Parts: sequence; C-alpha cells; structure tokens
Amino acid sequence: MPLVSERMNRVKPSATSAVLNLAAQLREEGKDIISLGAGEPDFETPPHIKDAAIKAIRDGYTRYTAIDGCADLKNAIQEKFHRDNGLKYLHDEILVSSGAKQTLFNLCIGLLSKDDEAIIPSPYWVSYPDMVRVADGIPIIIETGIEDDFKITCEQLKRNITNKTKLLFMNSPSNPTGSCYSKNELIEISKVLIDHPNIIIAVDDIYEKIYWGKAPFYSLATVAPELNNQIVTINGVSKCYAMTGWRIGYAGGPKEIISAMKTIQSQSTGNPCSVSQIAAIAALNGDQSCIQEMNLAYQDRNNFLVDALNLIPGFECKKAEGAFYAFPKVIDAITQKGLKNDIELVDLILNKTGVAMVPGTPFGAPGYIRLSFACSKENLMEAVNRIKKVII
Repeated sequence: MPLVSERMNRVKPSATSAVLNLAAQLREEGKDIISLGAGEPDFETPPHIKDAAIKAIRDGYTRYTAIDGCADLKNAIQEKFHRDNGLKYLHDEILVSSGAKQTLFNLCIGLLSKDDEAIIPSPYWVSYPDMVRVADGIPIIIETGIEDDFKITCEQLKRNITNKTKLLFMNSPSNPTGSCYSKNELIEISKVLIDHPNIIIAVDDIYEKIYWGKAPFYSLATVAPELNNQIVTINGVSKCYAMTGWRIGYAGGPKEIISAMKTIQSQSTGNPCSVSQIAAIAALNGDQSCIQEMNLAYQDRNNFLVDALNLIPGFECKKAEGAFYAFPKVIDAITQKGLKNDIELVDLILNKTGVAMVPGTPFGAPGYIRLSFACSKENLMEAVNRIKKVII
C-alpha cells in the first residue's frame, strides 16, 4: 500500500521553485550562476512599510487576528478596490490570506467538487492546474501562442465551456508572458460569461500595478459589473511593493464564496501574519511612488532583454506590457541544437553557461522559455552574452 495519497499522483512540485532550488544548490557548489527564474522583485521593501512592521512588533501586535484579516487591513483593501478599480466590497466579501497563492488555493478547494472543470488559458502560472487537481477538479487548457499575443478569444472560450465548467482563470498582466487584456477584449469575454451564471471567474490581478501598457489597466469586474456575482478578484502586496516574503494576498467576491474560502483557511493556516498585515496597511495606504520607480526599471529591462533575445538565432520574443518576464518562442533554437524540447534547451544553457531559466512546458507552453528580468540590467547583459555562446 502506498504511503501517500492517490491525489499526489496528480500533483507536481512547482517548476519555478525547482529552478530556484537548483540555482541555489549550484551556487553552494561554487558555480557562477545567474538566475533568471525568480518571480520576485529584486528591490527592497520600501522603508515606510518596514517601519510600520517594526512599530507593530514594538507595540505588541503579535497575536492572533481575525482568521480572514484584521478590520483595518480590510478597510485599506476596500479603499484600494474602490480607488483603483471602482469596486465596492463589504468586509464579509473580503478575505486576507498568507499570499495570493493561498487565496487561489482556498478558492479551488472551496469551489470545486470532483470532476468539475476549470478552464485555464495557457501559458498559465504553473500552480493553477495543480491547485485544480488537488481539489479533485479537471483542468481544461485553452492553448495560445505568441501569434495570439498569448490571449484567448471568445470563440475559444465558447468551445471549451461545458455543463461541468465551474471555474475560469484570468491572469492579466500574465505570468509568464506579460500580456494584458484590453478593456474591449474583457468586454467581449464578459458577453460570453454572462450566459453562464454558474461559472466563477478567478481574476488574478497580482501584477496589476506592474504595468506600462499604452492603454489603462482594467480588471474584469470593473468593465463588467453585471458579472460581479461571478467574479472573485485576487490581488496582493507581494509583487508591486516588493513584499514577497511578507505573504499577504487578498480577494474580493461574493459573500458565499468568500465565506467558503474563509472556512478552508480556518482549518489550514488560520489568520495571516499579524505583523505583515500592518505592513500591508502601510503599503496600500501609503506613498505609492515606489511602484512607478520599480516600473521604470522593469520597462527598461524588458526593452533591453526582448531586443537582445530577438537577435539570437532561433529566438522570437514580444515585449511585455507588464509583470517582469520575457517569454520567447525557441522552437527553432531547439531544432538548431538537435534537442528534443525546451526542457533540454534550458538544461543545456544552465550546464554550459550557468544561466538558470524556466522551461515553457510547466506553463503549458512547450517550445518557450521564461526569463525573469527582476534582476539587475548588468546581470541581464551578461546572461544574454552567455546564452549567445551556446546558441550561435
């Protein structure tokens, strides 16, 4: 009899975590590694946020809070949703969790029953399908590519909706592609979903603030208020405030769904970190200029990296509108090197040059690779030079 559950046959470890662990291991062995695998800002958490956390510790704010987040943080989240997205949520329609990943996990466990289907556009964040599988659901993948700007069409969505469809994931700007749905594209998608009131839409806006597209950013609930009873909007402070280690994510949505997510959280982690909640209040209510400073650096790095990658034979890359990833198509490079797939290409580059990246296959996009530009421009320049030596 196996020692672990049958469920574990369906779930894989995070591919991005595996790359980070391997890069760290190689560094410990004394190898010169440039890691472009990390999905976290290379900036420090802004001082005013750190100061708020230090004060909270000194003031003794170190005990349990409400399971779903303290009232003051919910007030700040309410204001953020209203200020940035024109959305209004009551306190019992908001859940604070230990990171947006836990928020999404709570949603899947609280919503999905056995064999319910969850539509996931690819390329997707690596954890979406496995969260669905843990919840005994079935991931239904809609494939897109660089020629589609990595975005699904209404026709694709219609073709994949069945009477078992319970959940749809929408991530914009996207990890791993940096593509972002326009207002008109979201409106057209909403026209499909309004005819399917039993489908819940997980709107993952975690990269909302890391955005430099020409048009304003729009969240689905903003452009389609008629869908508000179907939308759970997920966000957090990790990416835009360089607070990955603080572990604060949050969601706003229908009371019944948020209540189910809270129940799941009550039986797993309980409340998110009390000190981190105070830091998140300072982030949401405080000076927002730090975001623009980071975005200027990200955009500059994106422009450099994409232009440089497009000069490498067999690489085809588009500039992102947000997030901090380049996602080149490398099928021709794979063929040129006589390799089988993107996984072998990533391994070759790592072993020959010490540049760590993530293959596209775990993102549902074989033939692509993901490079994070949440690192110094000097590291990006050196990484490109090393990659060239392998490919050319």
